[in-house]
Amino acid sequence: MSRSSTIPLIVAFSLANNAAQLGLATFPALMPAFIAEWQLSNTEAGWINGIFFAGYLSSVLVLVSLTDRMSARKIYFLCMILIALTSAGFAILAEGFWSAMTFRFMAGVGMAGTYMPGLKLLSDHLKARHGDKDQSRAVAFYVSNFGVGMAISFFVSGLIATTWDWHWAYATATIGPILSMAMTAWALPDEDPAPTEKPDTHLLDFRPVLRCRAAMGYVLAYTAHNFELFAFRSWIVAYLTFAAATGPTGNMGWSATAIAAIINLLGLPASIMGNEVARRFGRHRTITIVMLSSAVVACVLGFSAHWPFWAVVGLSLVYGAAIVGDSAAITAGVLAAAPKGYSGATMAMHSSIGFLGAFAGPLAFGVMLDLTGPTSGATGASWGWAFVMAGAVACLGPVALKLLGEKKA
Repeated sequence: MSRSSTIPLIVAFSLANNAAQLGLATFPALMPAFIAEWQLSNTEAGWINGIFFAGYLSSVLVLVSLTDRMSARKIYFLCMILIALTSAGFAILAEGFWSAMTFRFMAGVGMAGTYMPGLKLLSDHLKARHGDKDQSRAVAFYVSNFGVGMAISFFVSGLIATTWDWHWAYATATIGPILSMAMTAWALPDEDPAPTEKPDTHLLDFRPVLRCRAAMGYVLAYTAHNFELFAFRSWIVAYLTFAAATGPTGNMGWSATAIAAIINLLGLPASIMGNEVARRFGRHRTITIVMLSSAVVACVLGFSAHWPFWAVVGLSLVYGAAIVGDSAAITAGVLAAAPKGYSGATMAMHSSIGFLGAFAGPLAFGVMLDLTGPTSGATGASWGWAFVMAGAVACLGPVALKLLGEKKA
């Protein structure tokens, strides 16, 4: 591989990100089976979904901030190993609510040391090769591939569990992080670039980031985005299963996990296209339009469970595209707005505060189902109100950009 070319590096990191996520969607993909086997309530299932992001939040501030002071490579590889171990542990030892919570929490810690540190490592090498050239397209491609990784995880988990069982689905997921390490080791030069700008405060001093209104506007918009996105991704298989069981046409022979995979695949072109539109017409305007549009679609989708299944699937595809159309634009925006010398700290705040939404979304969705549908969420209305709640939170993103962001960002 030519070391001067950036395309192989970007592709390798994006594919490595996909592989690391092989076990990310295994629990939500197989959630109806886990609910039945372990006799979980919707709230308990929401906790297991959301606790992954609590693990992420517990460590992301330290792990990502460290990338301003040391090579991100060591953090990245150590946390890949942790992800592999948690998948193996879930496959062998998980037997109910508390053991599942433990392994999902640790998997979240592993992701905290791979997702944003991987982007930081990629950005450092791109900057070393091309200086201050706009990296938003590289960022968009990397961030958008998160949805591809989720799609692969949904599809592979459903396929393996159908052929064997969920234990084998999680065992298979251990292969992903090993592939990730191999791909990034091949793509990276032997040495990482030395940092050109170092922070002049201590490790966990985030005051320069918190004082940057433009960056914090994007961070809070990302929080609202993640609340809606991960509520949807965590519950989509369960919702499609419900719609197939209660709708007039049944499931029409379509697999809910395969549909979820296709929905997540749409994230790649939708997010990249959203970033291109943002480059042309402005990030704030584009993000605002996309977030409000996805909120509207959420309200319609939530009350469509009793429609023909093809209509539910069609709306889910539209929602899946709309909900990620702002993702790359938000992350590119926060990187561009980061104070000098604090890109790692800014990404840490972006991930930490932003993924509070990712933790709260799946949990709040499950709580809403239990509150509005006492029979384990088995009513069209309860699903409808849960989706309305997710869409309402998404509307807070444009508010944050309006109040905190720079007018021409």
